[in-house]
Amino acid sequence: MTMPHSGDVISYIEMCLEEGTSLQRGMNYRLATGRSVILMSLRKGAPYADRVEDQGRTLIYEGHDVPKFGGVVNPKLLDQELQNLGGSLTQNGLFSAAAAEFKLGLRESEIVRVYEKIRDGVWVFNGEFELVDAWGESDGNRRVFKFKLHLTEDVETTLAVSQIHHEHTRLIPSTVKQEVWKRDKGRCVICGSTKNLHFDHDIPFSKGGTSLTANNIRILCVNCNLAKSDKIE
Repeated sequence: MTMPHSGDVISYIEMCLEEGTSLQRGMNYRLATGRSVILMSLRKGAPYADRVEDQGRTLIYEGHDVPKFGGVVNPKLLDQELQNLGGSLTQNGLFSAAAAEFKLGLRESEIVRVYEKIRDGVWVFNGEFELVDAWGESDGNRRVFKFKLHLTEDVETTLAVSQIHHEHTRLIPSTVKQEVWKRDKGRCVICGSTKNLHFDHDIPFSKGGTSLTANNIRILCVNCNLAKSDKIE
């Protein structure tokens, strides 16, 4: 399987194959492949209060709860922790340490792959993000950890952002993805395929097309997407 591109629709099994492991938790610091991965959701009823800012370019990701075992009945009543009982770092602790070292100039920012759940069995690759900050705060009932990640820039994105209004962003908002998925019935709008799907900009992002409205986003399969790209001048 080739590396996914931002906007690619991917199943849970495909996601696990891509990352070389069974992804059983939302935070995964330095898997066996050496990559860090987080799974997010902005759907109603999602277990953690993730959010996006800066027109989709910044992700504020909430840390994860203590495991539900050893007498723990409701983890949502307990503070999130940096260390396990044995003293080793939790995933919160590992990501927090990486952010702290980056802020001190001791290392480069950790690159994190981000996958977003848009409905049961359907995930979207949101791209690679840089972990730039971490902190603890109260949510009104307990202490939780927050992680700040910035969408990395490729050459095309950097050029496009410098040439067009800042409200245009490559990352498609969750609400738009969900609307488009429902409208297009989870199929390529050209050939009807349900395989190798991608959220595609009708007017390309590099030519000023927006990600902020479903009118400019549609579902294409990889073959129809490539055919479309061949026609763009």
